[in-house]
Amino acid sequence: MHELVGRGPLDRRGPQRRGTGTRGGGDENIDAGGPTGRAVAQVAPVAVVEAYAEVARRVLAGPARLGRTRLVAVDGPSGAGKSRFAAHLADALAALPGGRPPVVHTDDLLDGWDDQLTFWPRLDDEVLARLRRGEPGAYRRYSWVRRCFLPRPVPVPVTPVLIVEGVSAARAVVRPELTLAVFVTAPAPLRLARAVERDGPEIMPELRRWHAGERAHFAADDTAAHADLLVDGAPVLPLDTARYLVRVR
Repeated sequence: MHELVGRGPLDRRGPQRRGTGTRGGGDENIDAGGPTGRAVAQVAPVAVVEAYAEVARRVLAGPARLGRTRLVAVDGPSGAGKSRFAAHLADALAALPGGRPPVVHTDDLLDGWDDQLTFWPRLDDEVLARLRRGEPGAYRRYSWVRRCFLPRPVPVPVTPVLIVEGVSAARAVVRPELTLAVFVTAPAPLRLARAVERDGPEIMPELRRWHAGERAHFAADDTAAHADLLVDGAPVLPLDTARYLVRVR
């Protein structure tokens, strides 16, 4: 691992998933929300370059808390780079004993835009509860084009590792069963640009409601503070992003 002094998530262009905003302009090392209302100087976080292979080895060395499965949750605001992180971690795990893990994207379990957080019983009943019992799970993928769940089930076998990726994947209710909780973040303008580039400007009304919902959820759930790994989803460091990540905690 290589340590570099950084200022948290930094801007870099590149397409990914939905976007939202939690950071504004100004000096990122000043927090005006101190208990007295006065500005409070913040210590710059240390950015660490780490190989996905190292994270993969730590996951396999960790305890299985969901039956015989090590559950990895990749959370964070939309457009931050969660699915990219999940894919790279799955690639790294594929080279280790146990092979490539299944990756469940929570977007595939939503019953449309209004099911942003209420989808969880579907994930738990169809996948997580079965894995707790040592049984394979399965779910039906939602089609955002047809606006319905497709009839063919997607199998989720019992494997050493399962990766669940999406907004609220590391929510409080599942924390006791997680082997690794990851929170991916990136600057708000970049997250928004990624979403519009991927899905088009016509989604803006739904996107604004989505952003408000995820901000409220993360504030109430305190997700980032409970994450084991806080990842910069928009690093400016010159590195092979398919093999290396930049974490700020």
